[in-house]
Amino acid sequence: MYDWMRALHIIAVIAWMAGLLMYPRLLVYRLEGQGNPGLEGAMDAAARRLQTIILNPAMVLAWLLGIGLASSNYGYYAGQPWFWIKLALVVALSGVHGFLLSAGKKIAAGGRPLTSKKLRLLNELPMVVAVVAVVMVVVQPFAR
Repeated sequence: MYDWMRALHIIAVIAWMAGLLMYPRLLVYRLEGQGNPGLEGAMDAAARRLQTIILNPAMVLAWLLGIGLASSNYGYYAGQPWFWIKLALVVALSGVHGFLLSAGKKIAAGGRPLTSKKLRLLNELPMVVAVVAVVMVVVQPFAR
């Protein structure tokens, strides 16, 4: 069962990361297309679908499966510094997720809470977090 949970966790994380890499781009296109009702509507609809079909379910599954995996051998994981670093990164990434969805709602309502340049920079953050998290899990540089 552990291997199935691990496989499903990895799949959920990949889907979550794909969504987090795509969502800010949709917001950028929406901001840069302001004044074009057709483009605005298309980007709003795409962002809503991405959020509903991929982003939110994938994040919830990644968390639930991750908690399941960690609880299966918590005694080991609790003593590993890399585990706590990875967990802190996942919490931070969840915060970025919430921040982006909040910004998306404001943009869909016609606001401009961020510039397209700032959104492009935010677009890189999930990949940086993913690289560090993967190194923590695979290389375990702080393992005892």
